[in-house]
Amino acid sequence: MKNGRVDKIAEVFTAPLIVHRGGWEDTIPEWLRQEVILQRMARLKEGDDNLTTDAEAAAYLYCASLTAPMDGDWTSIFCHLVSRLMDKRGSDVPPDVRVDKLIDYQESELRELKSWIRDSGSYRGKGRSHERSRF
Repeated sequence: MKNGRVDKIAEVFTAPLIVHRGGWEDTIPEWLRQEVILQRMARLKEGDDNLTTDAEAAAYLYCASLTAPMDGDWTSIFCHLVSRLMDKRGSDVPPDVRVDKLIDYQESELRELKSWIRDSGSYRGKGRSHERSRF
């Protein structure tokens, strides 16, 4: 049992970040990469092992948004995640970017994305770059 806990802690630091294909992964800001680790640690502490973190979803959508335009729902989801992350950092979010609440459909899409990222192997040492078909 103790080794299982150590393995989970090691995953926080070693699990690759799943990003959308397109060559933009090297431009993910360092503060966002660090936030991924912090949120993974918090999730592990809370015992939640089912979904990826908001920061991981934001990093994925960041790369996706630079690869191709996203529709209105995905733009709102990305802006929502960015709003939450910037609030945590104490940074101002312009009013035309801020999205404080998602509609039920968008919440569902975000949960599905997080689940998909998780199932893509981000915690199993598989590949780094994946493309999701719906954006």
